[in-house]
Amino acid sequence: MIIVTGAAGFVGSNLVRGLNRAGYTDILAVDDLTDGHKFLNLVDCEIADYWDKDLLLERLKGGLGFTPRCVLHQGACSETTEWNGRYMLETNYRYSKELLHYCLDENVDFIYASSAAVYGNNSTFKEEPSNERPLNVYGYSKLLFDNYVRRRFSDVSTQIVGLRYFNVYGPNEEHKAGMASVAFHLNRQVMVDGEARLFQGNCDYTDGEQRRDFIHVEDVVRVNLWLLENPQVHGIFNVGTGKSASFNELADAVIEWHGVGKKRYIPFPENLLGSYQSFTQADITQLRSAGYEDLFLDVAAGVNKYLDILNDPDRLMLAT
Repeated sequence: MIIVTGAAGFVGSNLVRGLNRAGYTDILAVDDLTDGHKFLNLVDCEIADYWDKDLLLERLKGGLGFTPRCVLHQGACSETTEWNGRYMLETNYRYSKELLHYCLDENVDFIYASSAAVYGNNSTFKEEPSNERPLNVYGYSKLLFDNYVRRRFSDVSTQIVGLRYFNVYGPNEEHKAGMASVAFHLNRQVMVDGEARLFQGNCDYTDGEQRRDFIHVEDVVRVNLWLLENPQVHGIFNVGTGKSASFNELADAVIEWHGVGKKRYIPFPENLLGSYQSFTQADITQLRSAGYEDLFLDVAAGVNKYLDILNDPDRLMLAT
């Protein structure tokens, strides 16, 4: 049995689907379906059982009744604009600690989602404490757990891996609303208004030239599955393409896919000043050194692949 937390979410549901493609169906999907719309993400997935997040936490104390092969922990509050620190640390930090200690006690491999948000406005994105200065409480919750894990690496024999996802985009993110990827929002804008709206320049960046390391969710899934098959690998790793792309490049790819549209630049939001990453680019040296060799989709190829699915008429009918 493989446990996937956050299984009805964006990365989690794609991970379950990836496990199915790899032949795994003995999967315990764990999530909080208070927002019932997320069930759509699991409709075409094959799982053995579904548990609510609170049921999993309750069962951890008395025993699950089985020993999982691995816990793939994707469950979290990923809203970077959420400033309720008590809620964020309860959801992202304490929940992760409970799962980690269960895995340590039962000798179960544990692969969990961290975030590039731990780096804040740094220009160096290498997995070292000197580069880690988060700009929001979401990033802090992820860094806090990364550091908790780091203190235990020398004492464990099972696989413990943290994955710092950069800007992930791809199918099954509609439920994230405002927190969905830039690619998702630009696609919607071009479809509805015929224009892609980008931020005007800020700091040292000209209009639309803020840069991010955009990574397709399929590449994220491949990294997780590779780790599942390589339990000797442990540590904290960046998961990005290793190359940044501007928001202009992303918008150009969306407009090219539609064959129509233009770009318009809007004022940079005041509420994001001081808490916005204008540049990210994963240093993937450690991931490569660990043995991961697969290539990553660039923005043009990744956006085309995504929009082919996102704008598929049959999929749109299912979603409605």
